[in-house]
Amino acid sequence: MTFAKIREIAKSKGINTLRMKKADIIKAIQTAEGNFNCFGTAVSGYCDQQGCIWIDDCLGH
Repeated sequence: MTFAKIREIAKSKGINTLRMKKADIIKAIQTAEGNFNCFGTAVSGYCDQQGCIWIDDCLGH
């Protein structure tokens, strides 16, 4: 997903993305949605959150 699209999603959730890194923005979005804020923490490339919209970015697919 493009950085612009990520910022757009964050803005729609009331998240100020100024000076935030991509991973931190995604984690803030995950928290705002009531999900685990686990972006970038998968161990050995495994994630059990298969329905997550961030999985490709997170695991580098």
